[in-house]
Amino acid sequence: MCDVNQTEVTEFLLLGFTGLYKYKFLLFILFLFSYLIILAGNLLIIVLVSTNHNLNFPIFYFLKHLAVADILSTTTIVPMMLNTILYDMKEMPVRICIFQLHMVFIFGFSPISLITVMSYDRYLAICSPMRYNSIMRPHVCFKMVLGSWFFNFVLSFEIILVWQLEFCGNNVIDHFFCDFELLLELTTSDTNLLNLVDFVISIIDGLIPLALTLISYLSIFFIIMTLSSISGLSKAFSTCGSHLTTVCIYYGTLLTIYMIPSNYSSLSTNKFLSLLYIVVSPMMNPIIYSLRNQEIRRTLHQMFRKC
Repeated sequence: MCDVNQTEVTEFLLLGFTGLYKYKFLLFILFLFSYLIILAGNLLIIVLVSTNHNLNFPIFYFLKHLAVADILSTTTIVPMMLNTILYDMKEMPVRICIFQLHMVFIFGFSPISLITVMSYDRYLAICSPMRYNSIMRPHVCFKMVLGSWFFNFVLSFEIILVWQLEFCGNNVIDHFFCDFELLLELTTSDTNLLNLVDFVISIIDGLIPLALTLISYLSIFFIIMTLSSISGLSKAFSTCGSHLTTVCIYYGTLLTIYMIPSNYSSLSTNKFLSLLYIVVSPMMNPIIYSLRNQEIRRTLHQMFRKC
């Protein structure tokens, strides 16, 4: 219960990009344009993979679900962020804020599991090509994708502990969405158990997939180094080049955010770093696969010829 001299918080006040209000229309247009690119690019990937039989391969099946995850994670945050920018700040009920955080946990971290699955797919394609078709059957790919979504759905239930938190007095969140760490700073409840659960989940949902991805690509690297022919090297790099670029961008943005010490990271810095995985990474994935992947480029060329 709140103290006598404190009032219970029923809604939070999101400040958005404090200090940049005079550029709000420029920011609004920039982020709206970026959001439209994310929607168009990822929807194009989904349509291409779903309607073209020449993209009927496991890696493109996983890519389609990665595009779905990018659309959902971005849509969870960006529309409300645009509203906050346009009206300078945004009032959000506590229950809506926690619900948004729940969706961020589910959709925001789903790409990690999908990228790990795609890394295993590339490992099999290069290191065990003779066994690839026998292992990566359609029902196996479906189970791997379903497991990735279910895995993040289960881990996101740490949000149950967030629902138990009490908020009294201060209700200002200096961000453009309901950030987990800022919510913990505002609560008057004991957060020791929640911090412990969050630490364990961060290891399970972050470090373990990263380790599996690194193991897959280290194995691929050692196999590539044993190839003597130029054609073999070129084929190997074309097989995993697009996905490796996606891995570098996604984990690069996350490591940039979490490796900067809090003493050197201001709230403004955190906001702009958050944009890396909220906007930049989902926007880059379709571009990477469109430019670097021969099958995607060929399918796009055929579609444009038909048009």
